[in-house]
Amino acid sequence: MMRKKSAAMLFIMCLAVLLHSSSYAAVQTSQLQRAWGKIASSAQLQHAPKVSIEDNEEPNAWVSFSMNQYSVHVTTGMLKILQTEDQIAGILGHETGHIKLGHYKETMGRNLLWVLLYRAFGSKDSKLDPLALGLALAESGFSRQQEVEADDYGIRLAARAGYDPWGLVQSLEIMKKAGYQTSPSGFNSHPPTERRLIHVTDTAKEVASH
Repeated sequence: MMRKKSAAMLFIMCLAVLLHSSSYAAVQTSQLQRAWGKIASSAQLQHAPKVSIEDNEEPNAWVSFSMNQYSVHVTTGMLKILQTEDQIAGILGHETGHIKLGHYKETMGRNLLWVLLYRAFGSKDSKLDPLALGLALAESGFSRQQEVEADDYGIRLAARAGYDPWGLVQSLEIMKKAGYQTSPSGFNSHPPTERRLIHVTDTAKEVASH
């Protein structure tokens, strides 16, 4: 009887450790909002709203714009997959980069230009319009460049806010390991994951050395 009881107790203790480890690995809501407060303050964002948490298993984060207002969104999948406050700070730094670098206004300006060009020179008869294809490729190229700029800005911003500059690098590595990565394609809005990791690693090394 003592042997059975000990085995049961051991099982319960192991289960408790596993459950504790699982909850510890995930980034908590309090960590998310604390990181956002520090990131927003370091970036001098005025009246920054709290981060909106979206119920979605896919790890993702983005900025939404409406008129002169913005909101930052992070999915529950992102919080579950990351492990530290430094990592979520790296993600938030990247999203802040889009805000501070004016990427939304740039994109809207380009989209207006693409519409005007297509109206002037586009073909309505062809199913595969070379101009439309070229404009889509051009926009994807600009978008990838914005992602690179936001990565660089985010790493430096996170470091200024007191976080590990390697946080964003670790986040991308975790997402890659979980199967979330971008493959090489001229139509992708984000750089290929492998190329992106090389770049953010170089940036993190540079920031960490200062």
